[in-house]
Amino acid sequence: MKVLVPVKRAIDSNVKARVKADGSGVDLANVKMSMNPFDEIAVEEAVRMKEGKGYGANTATEIVVVSIGPAQAQETIRTALAIGADRGILVQSDTDLEPLAVAKTLKAVVEDEKPDLVLMGKQSIDGDNNAVGQMLAALLDWPQATFAGKIEIGEGKATVSREVDGGLQTVATTLPAVVTVDLRLNTPRYASLPNIMKAKKKEIATKTVADYGVDAAPRLKVVKVAEPPKRSAGEKVADAAELVAKLKSKGVL
Repeated sequence: MKVLVPVKRAIDSNVKARVKADGSGVDLANVKMSMNPFDEIAVEEAVRMKEGKGYGANTATEIVVVSIGPAQAQETIRTALAIGADRGILVQSDTDLEPLAVAKTLKAVVEDEKPDLVLMGKQSIDGDNNAVGQMLAALLDWPQATFAGKIEIGEGKATVSREVDGGLQTVATTLPAVVTVDLRLNTPRYASLPNIMKAKKKEIATKTVADYGVDAAPRLKVVKVAEPPKRSAGEKVADAAELVAKLKSKGVL
């Protein structure tokens, strides 16, 4: 089974994002970038499928990682290769594509690679759109299972357990399919030094969005980006009676 894992280069999750002075976007100058955490979980799960950890032996026979972004996204792909993916594809784009353009580009990659499973993060931590997986499934006319907390593969289908408001929901879908993963699925490993060195020799094919004939023209306009308002200081009260009185005065009670 061939598994395709899209990964995104995003601001490191430990870095506090800064908004540009003119409010036009997020300041990326001299900011540490890393693989989107949800995508890292997807890579880890694909590698476990190949290793047979929690899955049948050789559930995954090949893991292909694809990233859409600037030339520096090769570093993100190398990280995935060091974790255990087999080869990578960089679809170079110097502009940050909207979710629909990303989904269209991934559709073209899927049609080229013909994977049995697309395993991807449920969202990226920069845009937080949570849209590409669903759009990709719709464009491919494939079944989808989102927010996976547990995955089982067998008999030509994927069985996914996912969190919903009322508890856990289990869905089964035939393959090929698109599955998006959630944080509870696994804990990604740290790439060992030998694997990091091996990853340098693994293949990364470079393409462009134009190579796939995708219309990446923006359809949305960012009007303004602003930081959330700072929290105001709290108030201390002497006792419960004063607390109730203040809540009543503010219309809370």
